[in-house]
Amino acid sequence: MKILVLNAGSSSQKSCLYELNDTQPDRPLQPLWEAKIDWTHQQGVSELKVKTAKGTQFEEEFASESRTDTISRMLETLWKGETQTINDLNEIDIVGHRVVHGGQDYQESTLISPDVKKAIARLAVFAPVHNPVNLEGIEAIENLLPNVPQIAVFDTAFHAQLPPAAFVYPGPYEWLENGIRRYGFHGISHQYCARRAAEMLNRNLADLRLISCHLGNGCSLAAIRGGVSIDTTMGFTPLEGLMMGSRSGSIDPGIIIHLLRRSDITAEKLDNILNQNSGLKGISGVSGDMRQIGEAISQGNERAQLALDIYIHRLRAGIGAMLASLGGLDALIFTAGVGENSAFVRATACEAFGFMGLKLDGEKNQQVQGDEDIATADSAVRVLVIHTQEDWEIARECWKFY
Repeated sequence: MKILVLNAGSSSQKSCLYELNDTQPDRPLQPLWEAKIDWTHQQGVSELKVKTAKGTQFEEEFASESRTDTISRMLETLWKGETQTINDLNEIDIVGHRVVHGGQDYQESTLISPDVKKAIARLAVFAPVHNPVNLEGIEAIENLLPNVPQIAVFDTAFHAQLPPAAFVYPGPYEWLENGIRRYGFHGISHQYCARRAAEMLNRNLADLRLISCHLGNGCSLAAIRGGVSIDTTMGFTPLEGLMMGSRSGSIDPGIIIHLLRRSDITAEKLDNILNQNSGLKGISGVSGDMRQIGEAISQGNERAQLALDIYIHRLRAGIGAMLASLGGLDALIFTAGVGENSAFVRATACEAFGFMGLKLDGEKNQQVQGDEDIATADSAVRVLVIHTQEDWEIARECWKFY
């Protein structure tokens, strides 16, 4: 069976085509075809990059009026031109979509129907940057492949079994009745990493206590016991929790009240400040990209150093909170852009937990290639670097429906 995966973001669109047989493989397969569209470099222009399992690569820039038209152009490269991988789009058996917010109603991957589409649109109030673009991807596929089943794989679903003590906010109870609660995000990534950790350790996932650190431009932690998320740092929105690239993470809500009392501050301005101009970017004044922060520090930039210090402080504090929820730890996982690539962040985060017998192998930490255990042989806690594969996890979820 051929599974098409669409992973839509606010400024990019990734897509992969996998071919699975009747037996689902344990390890991720290489996509037959994968493509990415980027809208960030020039307004009204889409940058398309495509590569195939055979090694063919293709790039182009083109003017784009709508996301639907752009997705259609991207999918054309599946069955036309030098990156042709299939003869006809009708060879696609099922399509899986990452959908960021499933609310309280959708706690597992779901076959998309008109009612599900309405729910995704309704839940856009909780995820205004992501759910609308997820819906556009669904509708683009409907136009191209009206008879092919589509699956919504919700980022919030992995956190559906959080205990009430973890997901209920200590405000008025009416908040909970109105859907204001902790939902958690990055669930597809955390789910994949937990399963991959069990494979790497040759252990039963049901017996493991894990902390998964998804550290990219967006950052979140998940405390995972027996394969189930029991605590996480992101909340009602992806703004809560750790310091991130351009997002503040958790702050004193009194700051919001203080700022709103100023006549020149609106909800829209606050949204922009907290989501786009805070975090590493806001403190450093340089960038939300950890690589550029490092370069600025090497040039003596004190604000960049402060930004990194805050980032590490809050990461350690978050890991400590997850540790308390678990009551112990078998493995600490680092994943996503910063987690997979920053040896410094991994080392400084782990330093704080030497008291519990966690010992990092410095050489392994510096020379990570692929998925690897970078703890010393005698470490009481394993430390794993795992390349997260959200697209493959979405494909796995689709396979269950076929």
